[in-house]
Amino acid sequence: MAREARLKNAITAVADQYDYVLIDCPPSLNLLTLNGLVAADSVLIPMVCEYYALEGLSDLVTTLRKVRVAVNPKIEIMGLLRTMFDSRSKLSQQVAEQLARHFGDKVFDTVIPRNVRLAEAPSHGLPVADLRSHLPWCTGLSCAGARIDRPA
Repeated sequence: MAREARLKNAITAVADQYDYVLIDCPPSLNLLTLNGLVAADSVLIPMVCEYYALEGLSDLVTTLRKVRVAVNPKIEIMGLLRTMFDSRSKLSQQVAEQLARHFGDKVFDTVIPRNVRLAEAPSHGLPVADLRSHLPWCTGLSCAGARIDRPA
């Protein structure tokens, strides 16, 4: 069995038991990520609105094209979710504009803003869900889920 297809084979064996299977991959392009891309039908890309993230996105799009040609012709970009967005930052706005220009309606309307409490949560061992009552924008997390569930 090819190493890059192990996850796909494992998911295929149980896929009929689930509506969705979310595969959380590391932000690096390694064998774990490749396994995720081979197993996936589509990709939801959380996108930090900063310059270096655009370079990483370019590499990811190139990798997606290669995966589509070589092993998974059905993979597509479901959408891009802008995260850690700071509406006061010109850079965040410029990155958001570039994403909209290049990806159009693939960019979700939902935006997850930058928040210090959210950034500090892992250091206190808190999951994001526990912060919902303290973060008025946290409904954006459920909005992203609604976008995923919306029929095409």
